[in-house]
Amino acid sequence: MQRSDLARKATTAVFAATILISIPLVFGFFADRHPAFDSVGHFRAHLAVLLAAGGLLLLASRHWKHGLLAIALGAAALWTTLSSFSVPGKASATAGTEAGNRAVYRLMQLNLRFDNPTPEKVLSLIGRVKPDVITLDEVSAAWQTRLQQISAMYPFAAVCPSSRPFGGTAILSRRPIALGGAGTCLSDGSLAMLPVDLGGHRLDVSALHLTWPWPFKQAAQIEALAGPLAVTGQTALLAGDLNAATWSAAVRRVEAASGLTHIVGIGPSWLDRRLPDALRPYAGLPIDQVFAKGDIAIRSAKTLESVGSDHLPVLVEFSLLGGAKPEDNAVTATAMVQFPD
Repeated sequence: MQRSDLARKATTAVFAATILISIPLVFGFFADRHPAFDSVGHFRAHLAVLLAAGGLLLLASRHWKHGLLAIALGAAALWTTLSSFSVPGKASATAGTEAGNRAVYRLMQLNLRFDNPTPEKVLSLIGRVKPDVITLDEVSAAWQTRLQQISAMYPFAAVCPSSRPFGGTAILSRRPIALGGAGTCLSDGSLAMLPVDLGGHRLDVSALHLTWPWPFKQAAQIEALAGPLAVTGQTALLAGDLNAATWSAAVRRVEAASGLTHIVGIGPSWLDRRLPDALRPYAGLPIDQVFAKGDIAIRSAKTLESVGSDHLPVLVEFSLLGGAKPEDNAVTATAMVQFPD
């Protein structure tokens, strides 16, 4: 085969590939129409890079106009995802003004990975960072036993078991539970809720773990949880592994149901464990989300080092702006701890 024939066939293959890539990329922008479109939309950034790369290869061919269009479409699609990594969210808009010298609290979110081979790394990180509140996913029976080791440090907790093999959710708190409050477990352990007292102000904390997107039952799960999410307190944080990218319809549906706003700037948190961790910033997915509403100023949101899970821990620093009076949110005398005996 002559070199010219090989080049022509390669160009045709790239041309066809850009058309095939553009189809799911465009469908992803109609994620509100059907969960299937939302599923492909999670990979918008990956598809956008592939499309733009294909366009670059076509610039020196007779399909150069198509190449320019592919580059433009890819760049535009990529911009809609990059903005979720770097632009401050609505919840953080007041951090530099109203927060001032108010106390700074920390929430850490982590999907533990039910079969994490290095649980000691998780416990070590918690001991070093000392978050005020921790939201956890994939809390298996083995993890419930492990978490007993830090129960003295985190005596206030709502641990929600699940019939699913990868476990349920949990909220651990160094801060007391607000007066009259109690831990709540819903949807077979996929949602844990716990009101905590932070300096005399009540903060409603929720840990949420959604199942995989279509063809799995993520959309139905969000619909079933709409009622419980709607009664979230006036000042609240919700965190969890949503198995949904920051720009997805699933995240928008959680926002609509709860009245919370997702915090952007966290970046890619998940990567298949079979891939080298160095690829996470480029090929990972931002599916560990934190949402906020009410009298909260988000000061920072970032991922931490790997601790053996396929998810990175997420650390959010925040301050409370006013809120309820201390006498309206006194603390309980005893902890609500659901660790197994």
